[in-house]
Amino acid sequence: MTTLRIGSFTPSAPVVLAPMAGVTDAPFRAMCRRFAPGLVYVNEMVMAAAILHGNTKTTQMMTFTPDERPRSLQLYGNDPDVVGRAVHLLGERDLADHVDLNFGCPAAKVTRRGGGAAVPAHPNLLRAVVRAAVSAARPFSIPVTAKFRMGLDDQLLTHVRTAEICAEEGIVAVALHARTVEQHYSGLARWAAIAEVVDAVGDDVVVLGNGDIWAAGDAVAMMSATGCHGVVIGRGCLGRPWLFAELVTALSGREGEDGRPAPALGDVAAVMTDHARLLVDHDGEHVAMRKFRKHASWYLTGYPVGAEARRRFSMVSSLDELDDLCAMLDCAAVLVPGGERIKRGHTNGPIRVALPDGYLDDVDSLVAPDESDVMALSGG
Repeated sequence: MTTLRIGSFTPSAPVVLAPMAGVTDAPFRAMCRRFAPGLVYVNEMVMAAAILHGNTKTTQMMTFTPDERPRSLQLYGNDPDVVGRAVHLLGERDLADHVDLNFGCPAAKVTRRGGGAAVPAHPNLLRAVVRAAVSAARPFSIPVTAKFRMGLDDQLLTHVRTAEICAEEGIVAVALHARTVEQHYSGLARWAAIAEVVDAVGDDVVVLGNGDIWAAGDAVAMMSATGCHGVVIGRGCLGRPWLFAELVTALSGREGEDGRPAPALGDVAAVMTDHARLLVDHDGEHVAMRKFRKHASWYLTGYPVGAEARRRFSMVSSLDELDDLCAMLDCAAVLVPGGERIKRGHTNGPIRVALPDGYLDDVDSLVAPDESDVMALSGG
């Protein structure tokens, strides 16, 4: 089996944390590493243009702790020149050990400007962006990976062609979220599409699967069903950073893929408060606690805490208040049956695919639509 390597780093299991906007910041990655330190944890997406402009918020987002290796950063952009220069800057300033290219973001504010999941619909542009990134990364020995979806909709599936282009241009690993943009986060991930990518690229590039991995056994099932070389974990780890430890156990072939019991609510509360404190150290209490509200909801998902407690956690505004709320929980409470499969994060879809006017009229174009109006994605 092809082994997942990110440059000189070989993870303890073929498991990657999916970059998630507003989620996979340094504190969240630190919590995940606490449970499984030897994996690949990717920072949230940043815009290539914002890196070149020295955007303050983008610089803050590109934060890694001194012990974090590899420093994995996801880059968004649809202009080959801009992407290439951004990757060069990352290498020149030693800001990252690994760059992941975003060709899968389904957000309308991104695809409307021809970015994210819209890029693979233009194969020549896709190739140019990938080539620019790989070429810029090569002098610094920075490995480049790419993450993408099946296509815009069932009438325009691009996953096989995208994987082939990435393999031809020197990408070391590709990750397929087995949904279309139109699906967004609805329905089931179609794992058969991952198998199609594996068949298409053979041993030329590592193939990672993404979609509907809620428990460690799901990762084993996906790899068995598709032949993929590893998995990318997104919504399944929200409020459950210990999932990564379970994945390492399952994918190492040891007993207990799903056998270990979910933590009792008291243990969850301890993890919650540690996470909140890391966020406060990173962002300051006012900003951090507002960010933490969604995490609190995810941590409590599946536990019998009651509607009033959930409401109060959703409005928490200080560490002291969080401590008081956690002290009121029943520490012995356990996860309800099937609670780990209650969906966290995005669930909406299907959606109407938003594209620039006339975007599909000339799919061989190399012209990148103007993405300046989405600078807000990186705080610009």
